[in-house]
Amino acid sequence: MELRQLRYLVAVVEEGGFTRAAARLHLAQPGLSAQIRQLEKELGQPLLDRSGRSVTPTEVGRAVLPYARAALAAADAVRQTVDEHTGLLRGRVTLGLVSGATGHAFDVAAFLAEFHGAHPALEIALTEDTSERMQTALLAGEIDIALLGPTGEEPPPGLTHRTVIDVPLGAAVASGDPLLAPAGRTTVPLAELRGRPLICLPRGTGVRAALERGCARAGFRPRVAFEAASPQVLAQLAARGLGIAVMPLGEEGPRPGGVLRSLRIVEPGLRARIVLAWPATGPASPAARALLERLRDALPESRGTASPR
Repeated sequence: MELRQLRYLVAVVEEGGFTRAAARLHLAQPGLSAQIRQLEKELGQPLLDRSGRSVTPTEVGRAVLPYARAALAAADAVRQTVDEHTGLLRGRVTLGLVSGATGHAFDVAAFLAEFHGAHPALEIALTEDTSERMQTALLAGEIDIALLGPTGEEPPPGLTHRTVIDVPLGAAVASGDPLLAPAGRTTVPLAELRGRPLICLPRGTGVRAALERGCARAGFRPRVAFEAASPQVLAQLAARGLGIAVMPLGEEGPRPGGVLRSLRIVEPGLRARIVLAWPATGPASPAARALLERLRDALPESRGTASPR
């Protein structure tokens, strides 16, 4: 029995199949299957049920999994202890990022390139998802750190956060829309969006949650006609006259020919926040702790600004 075979077994169970596990492990699928069969042969019992659409552990496999994970955790702890004494960071750290989280305020690629240059033995995984799912993943230990938009007034219990962007929400409106009258208008009461087709980020994002909370307080449900994960796509849809884009002020990007105008939403004013979030107990690994420390230096705390630009 080898540690790598236990690692393969855990990966197949977590991914629910050999194809995804092989991709995650950067292995050829036949080689992965052969290693699992060798482990089963050595133990004298099948560990995986391959008869269904997804691969699941057998009764024996379920009994073995906790010990396999414990063995892998012990081996990783040995490596981390040695690395801490030598000043070398190894392992894998996962950073979650909500789509369009920082706009041009933070160059994620440049930051990760610099961090990887300082710690070349460290594997860094960047994943994009909705804020809601990333909050759940943080609490489950599936990702280490995330830049996300809180879907509630505050991140859920069990998470620590620091606000890095705090901006008003606005309505991006195509020229000629009656909402822009009178000329020179810069704000719009939320109630004037009642019944209008809106364009917004999907459910599970902080912006969408802020819109729905505000509309509930104003006594109506927003009529969301189009959803998109990118603020730039929201603006493009609004420029075509398909609705009013609700988005952080300053996120609509270039406005050739003055196609779009932005009005700050008031009565009540809505805000979009991006926070740096991590488990309240702190990141689990030395690598994740180092990444968090570097992120906190690179992202100064925000107390509310006019625009993320």
